[in-house]
Amino acid sequence: MNEIKCPNCGEVFTVNESQYAELLSQVRTTEFDKELHNRMKQELALAEQKAMNEQQSILAQKDQEIAQLQSQIQNFDTEKELAKKEVEQTSHQALLAKDKEVQALENQLATLRLEHENQLQKALSSIESERKELQHQLLLQEKENELNLASVEREYKTELRLANEQVELYKNFKAQQSTKEIGESLERYAESEFNKVRSFAFPNAYFEKDNKVSARGSKGDFIFRDFDENGLEFISIMFEMKNEADGTKSKHKNADFYKELDKDRREKNCEYAVLVSMLEADDDSFNTGIVDVSHVYEKMYVVRPQYFIQLIGLLRNAALNSLKYKQELALIREQNIDITHFEEDLDAFKVAFAKNYNLASDHFSKAIDQIDNTIKSMEKVRDLLMKSKKQLHFANNKLDDVSVKKLTRKNPTMKAKFEALKGE
Repeated sequence: MNEIKCPNCGEVFTVNESQYAELLSQVRTTEFDKELHNRMKQELALAEQKAMNEQQSILAQKDQEIAQLQSQIQNFDTEKELAKKEVEQTSHQALLAKDKEVQALENQLATLRLEHENQLQKALSSIESERKELQHQLLLQEKENELNLASVEREYKTELRLANEQVELYKNFKAQQSTKEIGESLERYAESEFNKVRSFAFPNAYFEKDNKVSARGSKGDFIFRDFDENGLEFISIMFEMKNEADGTKSKHKNADFYKELDKDRREKNCEYAVLVSMLEADDDSFNTGIVDVSHVYEKMYVVRPQYFIQLIGLLRNAALNSLKYKQELALIREQNIDITHFEEDLDAFKVAFAKNYNLASDHFSKAIDQIDNTIKSMEKVRDLLMKSKKQLHFANNKLDDVSVKKLTRKNPTMKAKFEALKGE
């Protein structure tokens, strides 16, 4: 805030930076009018001096011509005297011719004097007319300056009254708000300002609240990202909004929030970090415009809310200049990704083929083993069958050797049965 004392009434007014700058501009305008007035006076004096110098030059030239004519007249007088002497020797007619020449020269001299006087009179009349016109313009300029000054004073008093009323209203408004509402009011302002220009200034941009809490339990206020027509992101900004009530005893500083803002920027993969702050209102270093604090934390800026959209535009335009290189880099990365995918697919095929080959080879070996085991088993079965065949051959031979007589030789009962069958 700046204090200004009225030179007329002595009243002291308090104005903010923008009003103070406007008053300085008005004061400069008044000084400019005064300087213009002085310059007009100087130019008028120079014009008069120039005209006088020109007339003096003309008069000097005419005087020189008159002197030449007078010299010629004197010469003619001399010649006349000589002619008088010659009259005695010559005819009276030659004398009359000389008289006529002298009269003609005298007439020419009178004409030149008359022309000189007329030209001088016209020049003086023109100079006087120009002087009056310049005096008239100067008088009008003075009156206009007086009216402008009076108007500026009236406007200043009106604007000062309105500004004081707005300050009081703002103070009352902030006094009635809670700490949370004060912070949210700045966020609503920023979101509203961005939405006013979103459709024509940032048609492809993303600007939303940062609602994703990081692993540290922290988050910013807004994230801005802009994309080209192919969807390539070419700029991103993490925003933090800070405001506080006027009556807060423990005043925060902007630097208190740099560290956390930088961490939020890095965790959310944003290129820039911007602190939109109303803190440290009396610090002129933060009231002059966009403040670059990248010497403390990389790619970080601090701005007042009125420079919020301007900073986005500046950073975005700077990023657009490097968009071509980012597009080429993205293409190279995409090509590298394609090669990487091809190599990964080839490696996966090799691994899968080797796995299938190993499984098939294992199954083949087991099948061969089973065939070998089956052959050995069949050979054992064959041997058993051969042995069975021999046993059957032996049994058959024994069967052929079996008779009733041999079966009943030691069995009287069976012998009686067979005998009975034969008798029937």
